[in-house]
Amino acid sequence: MPRAITKVYRVVKTNLNAQVYDILKEMIADKRFIPGSSLNVEKLTQELGVSRTPIWEAIRRLEQEGIVVHTPHKGVRLVELTRQMALELYEVRETMEAMAARLGAERATPEIIARMEKILAEQTLIVNREDDVAYSRSDYDFHILIYKSCGNELLTEILEGLRYKALPLAFKLSPHYTEFLAFHKDILAAFRKHESKAAEKAMQRHNRRMLEIIRNTLWGVDGEEEIR
Repeated sequence: MPRAITKVYRVVKTNLNAQVYDILKEMIADKRFIPGSSLNVEKLTQELGVSRTPIWEAIRRLEQEGIVVHTPHKGVRLVELTRQMALELYEVRETMEAMAARLGAERATPEIIARMEKILAEQTLIVNREDDVAYSRSDYDFHILIYKSCGNELLTEILEGLRYKALPLAFKLSPHYTEFLAFHKDILAAFRKHESKAAEKAMQRHNRRMLEIIRNTLWGVDGEEEIR
């Protein structure tokens, strides 16, 4: 087994609050914290080499976005999802991502399409080895290109926030990576031809399949067990 490489997160002393916020989101995406786990503010100050102030500013932003919860005298923890929370999340995401795909297919540049093709070529290898962290990042990179293509900054901002709320699910989906890759290829095919309706429908199928998985697969019988 190759030795695991420890990732080093670095802060440059400009625009400190925004950088710390971005790094904490990166740590969450890297599965440094699992749903329900605590974020130790003192350890983060030591690791990032910053004071507590930018850490707490970042935590406040993440709490406003529903990604972490801060309970006085108990600390900060990454939010856990119930089935109902996940269903609500993907009901919203289905509508907004379909809109982004429709607009994005109309406006996608050759450069965006080339980057989408490159990501899906790499994603095929990731799916074969069932690497959940790498897949989560690749999936994000693909979807963010769709968002950027749509030309609507508000829609992009909302969808980026929803992605982090959905991360607890992203690490539980390896049995479904192959079918998700197929959805991505359908979206790419629509983007190549600038077929907005086809892109919209492919994205709807993608999210509706996710809703089906949430309803039938990821939770126990009572449906309210939090996902970790």
